[in-house]
This record gives sequence, structure tokens and C-alpha cells, in this order.
Amino acid sequence: MAKKTVADIDVGGKKVLMRCDFNVPLDENCNITSDDRIVKALPTIKKILNGGGALILMSHLGRPKGQRDEKLTLAPVAKRLSELLGKEVIFANDCIGAETKARAQGLASGDCMLLENLRFHKEETIKDKAAKEDAQLREAKDNFAKELADLADIYVDDAFGTAHRDNASMYTVPLMMEGKPRVIGFLIEKELKFLGKTLSKPERPFVAILGGAKVSDKIGVIENLLDKVDCILIGGAMAYTFFKAEGQSVGKSLCENDFLDEATKLLKRAKDVGCEIVLPVDNVAASEFKAGAENKVVAGDIEAEWQGVDIGPATRKLFVEKLFGARTIVWNGPMGVFELPPFDEGTKAVALAVAEATSKGAHSIIGGGDSASAVEKLGLAERISHISTGGGASLEFLEGKKFKCLEILDEK
Repeated sequence: MAKKTVADIDVGGKKVLMRCDFNVPLDENCNITSDDRIVKALPTIKKILNGGGALILMSHLGRPKGQRDEKLTLAPVAKRLSELLGKEVIFANDCIGAETKARAQGLASGDCMLLENLRFHKEETIKDKAAKEDAQLREAKDNFAKELADLADIYVDDAFGTAHRDNASMYTVPLMMEGKPRVIGFLIEKELKFLGKTLSKPERPFVAILGGAKVSDKIGVIENLLDKVDCILIGGAMAYTFFKAEGQSVGKSLCENDFLDEATKLLKRAKDVGCEIVLPVDNVAASEFKAGAENKVVAGDIEAEWQGVDIGPATRKLFVEKLFGARTIVWNGPMGVFELPPFDEGTKAVALAVAEATSKGAHSIIGGGDSASAVEKLGLAERISHISTGGGASLEFLEGKKFKCLEILDEK
């Protein structure tokens, strides 16, 4: 996807509207617990400010359900961004309205303003399908988008975390700015480069690691990867659906009974195309779902009152062996309930193996979400080639889906 970037245009003397992903984690006192998403937006922000642009930033935070929620204000982000830039970031108390418009018009070259949470307005998240079917919803979404679009001369999208969504700020706003420059920022450029190259020209052996709770979330990914990768390692709760599909007892383990046929079909297709799917050979089963619960290693059937919570030691060893010598690695989803020790051992083992493979020249990508959290928690982030900022977006990219909000932006 060869798109123009902010480096390809002149922003001097222009008002620039930039969509960011400042959906940062907050504690109960609304303090930012990780500024990683803010830091990753800095290269694009600095490029625009140093180029003489007047920058208007917009983002969502959490799920306020279309109404103001002071616990989800972007004010802490404005404060942190001011600290990182070493200059004041003006904070607008709303993202639309007469006051916001006046403040945007008053911005000078090099000024930076952050709009309040986009999702304080329900119009931001009206789905395009609903808008097409309901004229009132369409008008509401269009009016909201037009107010945002009218703030600036240039549109920049640097929010990969929401690139798979048809939110007004991601799709309707740039549509309404047709004829004006509409480009991507450096963060999205990096995401497209790493993910695109990985799928189109991977070095082999190419190993995918898929975990997490649901097979239903990963069916599209598995189908798209079967003829691209050499091996898929499957862990996490999704493995139990595959086990049950093969006639194995899974006890109280999380299992999607509605997807047993799909799991069987995926295993058959993998054999047909010569892709090796590796399921756990043993599991850690617990008597209850809590940290430190009674647990045991089980090879084969899991008893009725027990539930699988992690891959077992033999599987950890097997997965590490499969990763040894890999040249391309994609990982999405933890191997167990990694937030509840000691059921984080499988995820730890895989994370260390991926980091070790990377140090030996492998190209590794972590697809955001819980996998990224685990790697960062273990202090291994610097030893991974690329950690995606968008869990859901990277998953849809791996499925081979198109991102229409990016497709409408300017081509190189």
C-alpha cells in the first residue's frame, strides 16, 4: 500500500488535522500508566510542528458511549504531550463546536492543539452500514465529520490502532477533505512496511504463533496464513476447541462448540496445503480460575472438573524448538492465562524464544494486544523487530482484509 506520508507534503503555514491513537491506559485516578502510544506519535507530530504547520490532534479514549465522561477525558494526554514536546499543547474542551473552531482558527505555525475525546459524541462511532440504511444517522455522522474536516487544510492519519474501523474521524472526515492533501504519518508507514513485507516476502522458515481465547477470532487469520507460513503454533484457550474437534475431553476449559466443524476443516486444509499446525502435547490444568490455584500437567484428556490454563512444559519445549532457526515470526495471542501466575510460564517461554530467534537474525512481529503487553512486561520489547500498536488492526491485516480508511488516502 504505497501511500503518501507527511514527509511528502509541505505543511508550512497550513492547518493540519491529525488522527492519533491516544487510547492510553489510565489508573483509577486518571493518571496515564503507559505513555507508549503518545511517544510513538511524536515523530509525525514533530515533523509537522518543525515544518511550520499548525497542528490539531484528535483521538478517542476508552468507550464513553457517546456522552461526556470525565474519567475518559484526554486532558492527561495533553499534559503528558506538553511535557514530551517541551511546549504547551492547547487543550480544547470539545472536538467540535464554535469555541473549538475559533481556537483552531487562532492557531499559529508551530502551535499544537489536542481536541477532547471524539467518542464523547455518538456520531464518531456510527457504522457506515447503519448510516447508509438510516438517513438521520447518515446526516448526523456527516455533520459531525464536516465540523472536523473544516478545521484544517491537510489530513494526516497516524492511528493504526483504529485503521480497521469506519469511525467518522478515520473515514468520513478524509472523504470530506477530498482535494486537500490526505496522507499517513510515520507510525502507520512503519506498520504497513513491517506487516506488508512480512506477508508478501517472508524469509523462511516462517512460523506463526496464535493464542488467545477464541478460535472464532482467529479463523480468518489461520485461513489467510495457511498458504503463506511453514508452521502455525497454536496455544491459549483456542487450542481446546481444536482438541474437542479431534475427540479429546477438555473438562471445563474454554471451548467454542459452535466452531468444532471449522476447527476440523482448518486442520484438514492445513494438511492439504502442506502447512504444519502444531497443537499442545500437554497442558497445565487448574482446579479453579484464580492465581495460585491447584494445578497439574495433563497430557491428553482433561478431567471434567479441571480446566486448561496454559501450555505444559513439554509443549513449551516443542514450541521453542519450532522457533529455533525461524527467519520470520508472527505472534498474536498469549499461550495461557498469563495475567494469573503461575499460568504465565507458557507465554514467558514463547516470548523468550521469539526474542532469542530475533537476536539470531529472525524478523519478528508481535501483533499488539495481550502478546505485546506480555513482551513489554517481561522487558523483551527491545529484542523484537516490531511490536504493532494495533491488536485488532494487525489481526485484520493478517487476515488479508482491506482498510478502506487507508485506501482513500493519497497514493505515492
